[in-house]
Amino acid sequence: MAAFRVRVSTGEAFGAGTWDRISVSIVGTRGATPPLPLDHFGKEFTSGAEEDFKVTPPEDVGRVLLLRVLKTPLALPSPFGPLAPDAWFCRWFELTPPRGARLHFPCYQWLEDEGSLALREGTAKISWEDHHPTLQQQRWEELQAKRKTYGWKTYIPGWPRCLNEETVKNLDLNIKYSLAKSINLYLRGGSILADLKLKGLLHHKGLWKSLEEIKIVFNFRKTPAVEYVFEHWQEDAFFAYQFLNGLNPVLIRRCHHLPKNFPVTNAMVAPVLGPGTSLQAELERGSLFLVDHGILSGIHTKVINGRSQFSAAPVTLLYQRPGCGPLLPIAIQLSQTPGPDSPIFLPSDDKWDWLLAKTWVRNAEFSVHEALTHLLQVHLVTEVFALATLRQLPHCHPLFKLLIPHTRYTLHINTLARELLIAPGKVVDRSTGLGIEGFSELIQRNMKQLNYSVLCLPEDIRARGVEDIPGYYYRDDGMQIWGAVESFVSEMIGIYYPSDESVRNDSELQAWVWEIFSEGFLGRESSGVPSSLGTREALIQYVTMVIFTSSAKHSSVGAGQFDFSAWMPNLPSTMQLPPPTSKGQASPEGFIATLPPVNTTCDIIIALWVLSKDPGDRRPLGTYPDEHFTEEAPRRSIASFQSRLAQISRDIRERNQGLALPYTYLDPPLIENSVSI
Repeated sequence: MAAFRVRVSTGEAFGAGTWDRISVSIVGTRGATPPLPLDHFGKEFTSGAEEDFKVTPPEDVGRVLLLRVLKTPLALPSPFGPLAPDAWFCRWFELTPPRGARLHFPCYQWLEDEGSLALREGTAKISWEDHHPTLQQQRWEELQAKRKTYGWKTYIPGWPRCLNEETVKNLDLNIKYSLAKSINLYLRGGSILADLKLKGLLHHKGLWKSLEEIKIVFNFRKTPAVEYVFEHWQEDAFFAYQFLNGLNPVLIRRCHHLPKNFPVTNAMVAPVLGPGTSLQAELERGSLFLVDHGILSGIHTKVINGRSQFSAAPVTLLYQRPGCGPLLPIAIQLSQTPGPDSPIFLPSDDKWDWLLAKTWVRNAEFSVHEALTHLLQVHLVTEVFALATLRQLPHCHPLFKLLIPHTRYTLHINTLARELLIAPGKVVDRSTGLGIEGFSELIQRNMKQLNYSVLCLPEDIRARGVEDIPGYYYRDDGMQIWGAVESFVSEMIGIYYPSDESVRNDSELQAWVWEIFSEGFLGRESSGVPSSLGTREALIQYVTMVIFTSSAKHSSVGAGQFDFSAWMPNLPSTMQLPPPTSKGQASPEGFIATLPPVNTTCDIIIALWVLSKDPGDRRPLGTYPDEHFTEEAPRRSIASFQSRLAQISRDIRERNQGLALPYTYLDPPLIENSVSI
């Protein structure tokens, strides 16, 4: 028989090479070869290497269907025994038959211990179209193996289900941080930890003495945004700005009717609205906006340092003067129940009364942002996307190829979070006012309300009525990126799905959608989250939502955590005194006494410093070094997507030059492809 030429590419990461023996079996329409060793009598598979081999099948196997890759540990003669496990990261294989075109087999996977992989040629059709028994069997075996590796578990009842692993040590290498990323993460955390220990702050359970003393913590990791927050945190305009472009830019909505439990009067807001107008007139004009933290009403709170902590469920009314001026807060009620013990605070009140009311709102923002906007609606939801993708879509499936870059490291960071952040006695439990029990209750409440439109940015913007509020950079940049992702996804879906029927007939796609619905959204039909997809249009929106949530949404609500929280009074994680029940009682001393204690402040700042600064090994949105797609059409679509993102970035940076506080969280080069930190 004539020889086949085999070319192999090994990844460049540290530890990607191997001394183990690698063999291939060529599987064709007429049968399969025995394992054919790839051996030059040395370490062929070194990091970054591309090696050529010749193999000669004993007989003709017909048209090539699969390439089976086998890795066997290198054994030493007794008494030494086998060597330690030696993993290998394979990028791709190329197989050139004696006659015919070269075949490319994307891999981009780790093989551990004694392992094997079955690789499909890169231009393979959608897997449901494969009718050859060998290919059907291979798909079934692949998915069975992945479902065994990546199982589901319930971490806390009422939460989306998650990966069934207790610690990152046990994770499969294909979902684990690279060594470089792990080292950088722990070095980053260690550096700030050492800084605070040297200052004697980390275990100080007492109160801050003054706002000036808090600068001790503030001074160690300044950024331009942190500096801006420190200078402007007391200003009404900046308080309101954060509802548009801060950590939680997803709650503000246009107000057409004041809630019955928020009895604001014309007399209360006349100093802001000015003469000749009224609340009703401004409501009709669309100049009033509402932020309601009612989901916090009656939520469980913790005991920290032996002291009970407190939470509020405020309602905030904001005003945008038509045609000019910044968005401003004009009324704050700190509970959902109006009455003598729940006054409505106004900008005309005493300085400390008004500042304390705004700080209670900022504490509510911390709780809702960290538990819901960030943890639930990004981290937990994208973990469901990642797990379902691994379990239900074979590697040759075009949706797997499209989505796998947007799952990178998500399962690692979420497992790490369950170890170090949201476990009993860890950061959330010991340093937030709600603790694990309060976070759990909040997530369970929100799971009953969370709907598909909240996850789809254009629908969410319309539902909240904020299409035209000026200075809303989260909306402006987010809509640009949503449009770019949607256009890219539309092209890719058009390549592989010629009709609505082809979407309906893809059983693997439908199983993927069903698993997300059932495991992530707990089968709740009222969520509006699809349990199946029947059209190309529906598939395009769904995949756009998955990619946007995993990349841009995460960046917009995660990357600025340190910027907005380093000056703790702007975003306190807990409050040590109850909400005020009357006016005229606030003072500088009372304000400081309400804020988190020293050790809690340090604990939160360490966590948010680490979690908002990606520790290297990044892949920005639209960057796909793992070339799963080998055809020209998807490659052109990827290039077009990258070009559009580059133009969006240029536009954002040009706009930011004129802003006192540049909005950078949705600048494409700064957005990670996936939830990886």
